[in-house]
Amino acid sequence: MTALHAALPALSALASADDTSWISFHWQDLVDNFWNATFDGLTFGAIYALVALGYTLVYGVLNLINFAHSEVFIAGAYAVVFTLSGLGFGASVPNLGWPAIIGNLLLALVVAMVVSALVALLVERIAYKPLRMRNAPRLVFLITAIGMSFIIQYAFFWWRGAVAEPSVTMFKDEDIFVVFGSTISLSSLIIVGAAILMMVAADQLIRRTRVGRGIRAVAQDPDTATLMGVNRERIIMITFVIGGALAGAAALFYVMKVPAGVQYNGGFVLGIKAFTAAVLGGIGNIRGALLGGLLLGVIGNYGAWLLGSAQWIDVVSFVILILVLMVRPDGILGSNLGKVRA
Repeated sequence: MTALHAALPALSALASADDTSWISFHWQDLVDNFWNATFDGLTFGAIYALVALGYTLVYGVLNLINFAHSEVFIAGAYAVVFTLSGLGFGASVPNLGWPAIIGNLLLALVVAMVVSALVALLVERIAYKPLRMRNAPRLVFLITAIGMSFIIQYAFFWWRGAVAEPSVTMFKDEDIFVVFGSTISLSSLIIVGAAILMMVAADQLIRRTRVGRGIRAVAQDPDTATLMGVNRERIIMITFVIGGALAGAAALFYVMKVPAGVQYNGGFVLGIKAFTAAVLGGIGNIRGALLGGLLLGVIGNYGAWLLGSAQWIDVVSFVILILVLMVRPDGILGSNLGKVRA
């Protein structure tokens, strides 16, 4: 009680200070930077969408929230940094022509997609398959997913430490054109364009191919799909591989946008945002993952400008997650993977 009484004057002084508001709205800042916030939000939203697709596919097939997916993403980010560093990229702009830069980036993309796909597959084989064989309750799957997330995260910590990896600059990020007074950079065009193409390709894969029909069948009724000759275990493996590969692609774009952002726990918050994007668009809906990611990126940026700090982006994302779960838990599009039509 003595310590509390001693602290009361300080608390009283804080409450009576001129700056009594811990939150304020900067409407004019948002208006002045509306288009900048929009285009930058679309760039980050495209990254969220690619990662969100992994959550969506796994949930659609297994009704499981794979919380280890954020570490699948960061494994791809490490692969990007190590690959480009081995090719001579560093903090400064590389002294290479565009053909060489494009070739190196494509190589880093392939390596990241392969590494993330392998990590996702290992998580499924080591952690989730034994539980399926024992018909474990869903709660056990959820706890295992969280446990695998921490195991992979601290494996990276043991291997690389807590310090972020040195920055890797891929090319000189030039402004390409101006829209509504806002400049559109080369990296933004690459990220948004490539992410949309990959999402469209994934959507068509699910809708048009034999593998996609198998994924939809297992998502809709796994027992009947098995009776009809669908190899359920093979489909589950393919689902994790596809989701992991897209997370690896997102890792390249993330490093392109945040050159010094790769560290052992760097995927945690982004993973939560990607999960929010999946829920916002409609968990289990591929097109919903794209829509939810883009919307979340834009809304988060609007919130940052409105509230006066980039630190509010994460808070806005979590608030959106809570509101969606309260108001429309099925998300905007609201259909599951098993209801997709070709």
